[in-house]
Parts: sequence; structure tokens; C-alpha cells
Amino acid sequence: MKSKRIGLEADVVKYEQGKGLEDGVELWAKVVTQGWIVTDFLIKMEREDGTIVCPYITTRRGRVFIGEGDYIIIDADGSKHVCGADKIWNRYEKPDTEE
Repeated sequence: MKSKRIGLEADVVKYEQGKGLEDGVELWAKVVTQGWIVTDFLIKMEREDGTIVCPYITTRRGRVFIGEGDYIIIDADGSKHVCGADKIWNRYEKPDTEE
């Protein structure tokens, strides 16, 4: 059975550090040693103490780490999703001006 996704309005924001879009951060060393995620393009932030952390959002399926160039989708109900720059404008209408 095929079906179309119901059109919902959502905020589409290109991820930038310092805007509070992430739900938290995880130590880079822990992300790498878990071994269940490709880490090549993940954003890495250095804290004042020198530790490296990766930002993530929390979904009903768990943590989703944010990669370089990713967009954060915030639905009307407040739920968040991550979408890569390679797919964002295939899934969402591109606004006249990009923020």
C-alpha cells in the first residue's frame, strides 16, 4: 500500500552552534567507541576543558547526532528531526528566502 505524507507546517532551521537547537551533547570519545554510528561528518565542539562533544536531538527512537550542514525540523507539536542538506529541499518546500 502506498500513501502520501500529510502536509504539515514545520520550522526548518539550518543547524548552528549556540542557537540552542540541540537537546544535549555527548562526549566524542563515547560516540566513537559505541561503534553504531558513522562519525565522519558529525559536528564536534570543543569545551573549555578541552573535551570534544557532539550535539544531538532526542526523538522517540533515541538520540540523533547532528552532522555538518544538517537542518533541524521542528514540527508544530514541538517534535524535532534532523535532515541532511542533500535531502531537505526534496522533502520540504524551499522558502523564498533562506535563514
